[in-house]
Amino acid sequence: MLEMFDLTGKVAVVTGGNRGIGLGIARGLAKAGAALSIWSRDEARNEEARCELAELGAQVETQCCDVSSEDDVRRCTEATVASLGRIDISFANAGYGTGQDPLEMTLEDWRRLLAVNLDGAFLTLRDAARHMKERGGGGKLIAISSISATFGTPKQAHYAAGKAALGGLVRSLAVELARYDIQVNGIQPGWIITEATEPARAYEPLNKVVMSRTPARRWGTTEDLEGIAVYLASRASNYHTGDNLRVDGGYSIF
Repeated sequence: MLEMFDLTGKVAVVTGGNRGIGLGIARGLAKAGAALSIWSRDEARNEEARCELAELGAQVETQCCDVSSEDDVRRCTEATVASLGRIDISFANAGYGTGQDPLEMTLEDWRRLLAVNLDGAFLTLRDAARHMKERGGGGKLIAISSISATFGTPKQAHYAAGKAALGGLVRSLAVELARYDIQVNGIQPGWIITEATEPARAYEPLNKVVMSRTPARRWGTTEDLEGIAVYLASRASNYHTGDNLRVDGGYSIF
């Protein structure tokens, strides 16, 4: 049974894979045997992630990439294939959030965030899918969304809109690409301990709400994303497509 989750010989791209949720996903894939290409704009953090993942026994390379740039995504896709031979799995994880009053938000603010969180995911998955279709043999595409796609998030209108849009992108790509044996799914993490959520955890009123509303009675960790990432990247999920899976300790059902 465990062979179904073995990623030995597979190559995975993880955008934003040098910290937080992306690095947690990359750790899980490395433990399952995948070779990794980590894409991010921060070259120093890329190198730190490369060293950490290599210690797990993974073959790792990095690409300096701005996922909002079509040219960058194309270049990094080609460079990854040249370096590691192929792309079997692509996690569109790169993204960021800013707390901002929507009534004070400019169109430039709106577009700047969506260029990374939504356009970047589309470009990453599109170029990986083109490669998978051309080489044949199928593949796995995974978009990292958020429970903010469902729940109202104050001062996060642009972030929530982008994450909600990823659900539609996942479903549409899943239908379009199923004929090529490419499965497309999304993950919606709940409240996860990362650098990005430090201010939220430090704000006691919000922390109390998260703890009281989460049946697991704790914040999630990046380790909690490892298993679902390996499942969606492996042949265990070959008949599972077009879904958005929540990993939130029960927050969404309570």
